[in-house]
Amino acid sequence: MKMTGSEIIIESLRREGVKHIFGYPGGVVLNIFDALYDTKDVQLILTRHEQGAIHAADGYARATGKAGVALVTSGPGATNTVTGIATACMDSIPLVVLSGQVPTMLIGNDAFQEADIVGITRPCTKYNYLVKDVNELSKIIREAFHIATTGRPGPVLIDLPKDVTTAKTEFHWPHIDVRSYKPTYEGNKYMITQSAHLIAKAKKPVIIAGGGVISSGAAKELHEFAELTRIPVAMTLMGLGGFPGTHDLSLGMLGMHGTYYANRTVQDSDLLIAIGMRFDDRVTGKIDAFAPHAKIIHIDIDPTSIRKNVRVDIPIVGDVRRVLTVLNKILKEEIQEQWEEVRKAWLKQVEAWKAERPMTYTWSDEVIKPQFVVEKIYELTKGDAIIATEVGQNQMWAAQFYKYDKPRTWLSSGGLGTMGYGFPAAIGAQLAHPGKLVIDIAGDGSIQMNIQELATAIVNKLPVKVAILNNRYLGMVRQWQELFFNERYSYSHLDVTPDFVEVARAYGALGLRATKPSEVEPVLKEAFRVKKPVFMDFVIDWKEKVFPMVPAGAPIDHMLFEETEKKGEKKLKAVK
Repeated sequence: MKMTGSEIIIESLRREGVKHIFGYPGGVVLNIFDALYDTKDVQLILTRHEQGAIHAADGYARATGKAGVALVTSGPGATNTVTGIATACMDSIPLVVLSGQVPTMLIGNDAFQEADIVGITRPCTKYNYLVKDVNELSKIIREAFHIATTGRPGPVLIDLPKDVTTAKTEFHWPHIDVRSYKPTYEGNKYMITQSAHLIAKAKKPVIIAGGGVISSGAAKELHEFAELTRIPVAMTLMGLGGFPGTHDLSLGMLGMHGTYYANRTVQDSDLLIAIGMRFDDRVTGKIDAFAPHAKIIHIDIDPTSIRKNVRVDIPIVGDVRRVLTVLNKILKEEIQEQWEEVRKAWLKQVEAWKAERPMTYTWSDEVIKPQFVVEKIYELTKGDAIIATEVGQNQMWAAQFYKYDKPRTWLSSGGLGTMGYGFPAAIGAQLAHPGKLVIDIAGDGSIQMNIQELATAIVNKLPVKVAILNNRYLGMVRQWQELFFNERYSYSHLDVTPDFVEVARAYGALGLRATKPSEVEPVLKEAFRVKKPVFMDFVIDWKEKVFPMVPAGAPIDHMLFEETEKKGEKKLKAVK
């Protein structure tokens, strides 16, 4: 039986196990939307902007580990997804993006709503396709899902000319054989063995766990490795949840806004075991001053990530979970070591650093401290929630003061730092996990970038909770201007901010507000109680900054803290 290209797309999605896609209609994709009209197996979630669709697909992918799918029209519909595609690419998130395109005969003629989306997205996709023959369509879709979800995950775009979606052919479901695409999954056994012996000799080792731990499903293996060898674990922003934040070996996040003790441990270590991370500049600080005394073992499935930013003594290319499985086996069977005794002095030093400068802030009875809001969210949820964030101060406070014990419970734009990401991502996560509590911790600036997606949450009965840390500023911009630009607040003051409570009500959601510390807990409890979307407007101390902080370009153990003097005034103190 022959099918149209549109019908082939839907059938292919169904065979890939896709239940939900996120999208927005337009002229050249109306045939696909028409094919969706009578389809029960695949549901399209109509967002209110294409950027909302791509971020929702991203949140869906991060919360499930499956490929998120977005469907948009040509021209502006496709170009509106570019920021979301770049976000997913930087963070290694699997997406399949279906973009409409003008008919093949018009490509290159500047036709109405034509854009070279293949050319535009080539730098920020793992791979992309322009489909020219309906007979290739099912093969391309199957390849796209395979490429997006294997190796180092990432976004794949399929550009669909209108005539391809209307043409007919016999449907077939092909075997996958993508020539020249052969990710390395098994790490080199010799290198893994060498690593085991280096770990046994190390006096002051530390693990840095990145997003690759979560992508590969290696949380269990990492937990076993850390407990077996008694090595403390620091996490990158993308690695939060890959190792339990409440574990005694956890150092929390390292880097520019990482914990004092994570940064000190890394800088004083003699062996650094980097697992599924890429040594981003926010992690390393000044490269030539990073972990100066440490040998480095680097495990990553992407060979281009190894030795790209830092020197590496033992490179291991392979899937993190498989490599750790082999490493744990070697450590248990071939390395006879009393790990508890070997690590005793080192762990005592790490605990001393934790006691010296724990994560804290100055309490106030008069104004709401944003850290207090995050702490209360953690206390009331007991850590059993999916947390999405926007980008900026809200993101860093959520990373610092909430403990993530499980993978895929932390959704945040790391590499690209995309404002407007968190709310649609939370919607995607809520759709994937309808029984879970999903919370977006937002700033008053970034929430306005995709605030229209509140309609998407309302229509689809998705009870996403949004905690807005409202300081009437682009908070992180203002912080940098205060610290490094002589308090010249150039265009960072949001002097006109909507009444978020009334905005929520206008969409049919619940709006709540807290203006003093005593109101924080009642607002959170009410928000978590109701089964509908909620905007919580927390009017916070506008002067509050994110500390610790490593100035750009400084070594990561050169950290700024805010100290309180006896007379009540505050000063900045640099601590090494």
